[in-house]
Amino acid sequence: MNNNLTVNDLSVAYQGKIALDHISLTVSPHKLTGVIGPNGAGKSTLLKSILGLIPRTSGEITCLGAPITKQQKNIAYVGQRQDIDLSFPVDVLGVVMFGTYPKLGLFRRPKKNEAALAWQCLKKVGMTEYAKNQIGELSGGQLQRVFIARALAQEADWIFLDEPFAGIDATSEGIIISLLKDLRDEGKSIVIVHHDLHKVRDYFDELILLNQQLIASGTVDDVFTAEHMMRAYGDSIVDMARIGGNRHAE
Repeated sequence: MNNNLTVNDLSVAYQGKIALDHISLTVSPHKLTGVIGPNGAGKSTLLKSILGLIPRTSGEITCLGAPITKQQKNIAYVGQRQDIDLSFPVDVLGVVMFGTYPKLGLFRRPKKNEAALAWQCLKKVGMTEYAKNQIGELSGGQLQRVFIARALAQEADWIFLDEPFAGIDATSEGIIISLLKDLRDEGKSIVIVHHDLHKVRDYFDELILLNQQLIASGTVDDVFTAEHMMRAYGDSIVDMARIGGNRHAE
């Protein structure tokens, strides 16, 4: 069975302005894949258009050997924190329980089995002591762990995360990337929009480098080169990471 996620000729435009221009690539399963590129490159747009959250001008997406529209139950999405209504009156366990809904079907409500699954997912991310807290009481790092638990409760094969490390402290970031690496090792396929070039080699197995067009995709060694980064970022790359520790940049 083909477990890849394949993007073929994907384009997206907003009000006549091109956001993504004829992107074609393949994402390998059971990997941590980072989506990188400068501000405005279309990183979040790529994720949202793949998942059907925003319309595509063109393109076909397949996942697990079928059109992605047939695989929604096998895909979980963790959006940016500012997209979440933190005043919503629900506790942490309730948020994780939402992850069980896609496989329940219409008019069915979660019961004892779903509650047990949600608890196990909270336990996996180390957040059971906060189960009864309202989500607005959590720190940024704690919130991200809860949203990952919700994705786990969905029992999806693929997990997409949009800037999960934005605005959180270094300790929380370390906890989350360790958790995501464990999930990869257990067979999950994880795609992350990421902006900190210093962490690329430590965090990811493969990369997608964008600047409206696809600059490169593949292994970190193949993509994270001085030539590709200059194409994506231009002269600003000199003022940024200097492609921290990249032997190809010498």
